[in-house]
Amino acid sequence: MRKANNKILYIAYALALSLLATRAARADTVDIVHGEDDYGAYGATMFWGAGNVGNDVMGGVYLLNKTGSTGTGDTWHNGLLPGFCMELEEPAPHTTFTYDVVMPEDVYNSYAGGAIGTTKANYLRELWARYYDPAWATGGVHSDQENGAAEAFAAAIWEIIYEKLPVSPAGWDVTTDGTAGFAGFAAENLDAATANKWLHDLTGTGPKADLRALVSDGHQNYLVAVPEPATIILLGLGGLYSILGRRSRRA
Repeated sequence: MRKANNKILYIAYALALSLLATRAARADTVDIVHGEDDYGAYGATMFWGAGNVGNDVMGGVYLLNKTGSTGTGDTWHNGLLPGFCMELEEPAPHTTFTYDVVMPEDVYNSYAGGAIGTTKANYLRELWARYYDPAWATGGVHSDQENGAAEAFAAAIWEIIYEKLPVSPAGWDVTTDGTAGFAGFAAENLDAATANKWLHDLTGTGPKADLRALVSDGHQNYLVAVPEPATIILLGLGGLYSILGRRSRRA
């Protein structure tokens, strides 16, 4: 009887270890790299904030090459993944790094003195739902209007992340640093009027996009959208057709 009980305990222990290993293996990550020329629509923005004084940054869509993932990271198919920079003080990943996939409100910003928080995260979701244009996320040549709009959108994201919360969204202004110390943000050489209009239109209760943040210590963090179910299905069908096509050619 003891031998049977010991065997049962051993099997239970082995199953527990297996479950723990599976859970660890399913951590929410993506493996991404950013090529130096991999951008959608963008412009060069001069900015102040996060310890930078009058520096240039690429404001617009970063096309991140995703090559692997686990857990929630599997939501996105491998290939180019569009995102917006959330971290002005760190470089883009020019070699492949593993990023964690987290909720935007949980992203830590040392210059802002803590996590972004729910209120700012909801403003980011509303900004994306109202004004993000998928046309910005394609490679190749973009019009001046598209480049200017994507650059203004990036500046609006940085304004929300780095500035303290104003009494109302009407208090945001991407041309003025309204926060003491290194935590604020200001920018030049962009369509500030559009960025400010979009910020002032936010209510905190408007439509909200389903967003995630890709985070990695020592590298830029990125704000990305979760694909809609129809988009995921189409991408999956594309991969299936590709496999079937290869099989038919072999036959």
